[in-house]
Amino acid sequence: MVGRWSLQDAKNSFSRVVDAALGGVPQTVTKRGRPAVVVLSVAEYERLNQRQAPEAPSFIDHLLAMPRDGCAFERAPVRPRDVDL
Repeated sequence: MVGRWSLQDAKNSFSRVVDAALGGVPQTVTKRGRPAVVVLSVAEYERLNQRQAPEAPSFIDHLLAMPRDGCAFERAPVRPRDVDL
């Protein structure tokens, strides 16, 4: 099955685009020769959404997961750079 369609071809053959996506092959639709959208099945869309949620914690969750043992961090011995004014 074709996996890449121009916008005009996709409009003219939309049922074929949908059938191919339901068959497990995501369909890319181009506009002016550039990829614009991807048509995929609901099952594939939900699978991708489920996969991203656990692997991508929010920044707040990341900060809250930091150890809170009262440990002090040593400051790196860094000398300020010289600046010409």
